[in-house]
Amino acid sequence: MDTQTIAAAGLPALGWALHGGLLWRRLATARRDPLTGLHTRAGWTARAERLIAKHPGALVLLVDLDDFKAINDTHGHAAGDAVLTATARRLDGWCGRHGIAARLGGDEFAAIVTNLGAASLFDLWSALDQPVTHNGHVLPVSASVGCCHRDQLPVPTLTDALSAADAAMYAAKGHGRRNNTR
Repeated sequence: MDTQTIAAAGLPALGWALHGGLLWRRLATARRDPLTGLHTRAGWTARAERLIAKHPGALVLLVDLDDFKAINDTHGHAAGDAVLTATARRLDGWCGRHGIAARLGGDEFAAIVTNLGAASLFDLWSALDQPVTHNGHVLPVSASVGCCHRDQLPVPTLTDALSAADAAMYAAKGHGRRNNTR
């Protein structure tokens, strides 16, 4: 086989390989929130479903920032973005290597952890309720957190766990801002 034949046969394969790599990168990017770097709902759900199926002690959490609209309205969207990125960093750090966090949209986040280990829910609430400094302004941040242990569910599915965590989160909001389901 001569060099021209090899090159002619290899070019389409090289083109498909490059195209496949670009598509893979686009898919990976679509599964990450561009602002926070956390998984999006689509990227998180598949992983969370595998984790909840494998780990009977898994904990599913929903986090909603309190009075977030007021931050955007008073200090601007850049300040809101700073609060979102700080919240994402804090939640992701709390999950560590035993879980994954996601930004579901707006000021709503989710996480699943398979082993709380040294971390506690109190540690998470303490981290989330820290102010954020942006352009010389100290922005108060608080969050309502709802959680559900997989082993508390009659049918341990991610959908049921998210529904239970959502109900717990709204119960916490119903008892006043800055209250969590402790």
